[in-house]
Amino acid sequence: MPDSDADDILIDRSRAGIALLTLNRPARLNALSQPTVRRLCAALDALAQDDSVRVLVLTGAGRGFCAGWDLTTPLTRRDDQPLDGEPSVADLIAGQELFAGMVRRLRALDKVVIAAVNGVAVGAGFALTLGADIRVAARSASFHVGAVRIGLTAGECGISYHLPRLVGASRAFELMLTGRPVPADEAERIGLVAALVDDEALLPRALALAADVLRNSPYATRHTKQLMWANLEAPSLDAALEVENRAQVLALKTEDFREAAAAFAAKRAPVFTGR
Repeated sequence: MPDSDADDILIDRSRAGIALLTLNRPARLNALSQPTVRRLCAALDALAQDDSVRVLVLTGAGRGFCAGWDLTTPLTRRDDQPLDGEPSVADLIAGQELFAGMVRRLRALDKVVIAAVNGVAVGAGFALTLGADIRVAARSASFHVGAVRIGLTAGECGISYHLPRLVGASRAFELMLTGRPVPADEAERIGLVAALVDDEALLPRALALAADVLRNSPYATRHTKQLMWANLEAPSLDAALEVENRAQVLALKTEDFREAAAAFAAKRAPVFTGR
């Protein structure tokens, strides 16, 4: 039977400039079936086209952020019908690419992505947090590679790419090879998350961070995100400086920069238009 969780991805656009995307399978700790991932990818594709949204806050309903791949659900075809018989290698590759695609889409967004992590973030769920630009954790949060403890490799959905860049290679090796959970307080200590808050303060803190981002010009935040990720791959300081210089020259020609300069001189708050 097809997956029946038609409301497993919730999007709230009621706040100006902010979209709140909630993984909504709380009975399964928001574990990801293939149909759920397809709906998540479709939601991210739609958000990518929505210029009214500048910040995406990603969280999970109930007690967990995301428990990773839902092993209790069958592999499905593109029409969400279960596969017939044993999956082929091609079927398995398609499944891997489907899950990887959600992280690729998250990273490609020209919006700032804030992960508000409540409870467990396991496997592909952990990968979603790593693909965000900013992570805020509730005290109940914990981060798990997961797959290495069930006979699979720890590298999935970009974990082996993002984790060393966020916490360093040495610590990433240890976490990925042992598969041990990382509790919220350790996640803050090693720089995996930007802030640690009580559970009831998680969403307010994430939304407050989103509001802080919105105070800056659309060009500034969009291009700062782009150059930050680009310069994590820069082969040299000179290459990084070139990326920065180009972005800054373009910024100097925007109406928003002129507005910021005028507002500074007039001792008032700037009013940015995104031009």
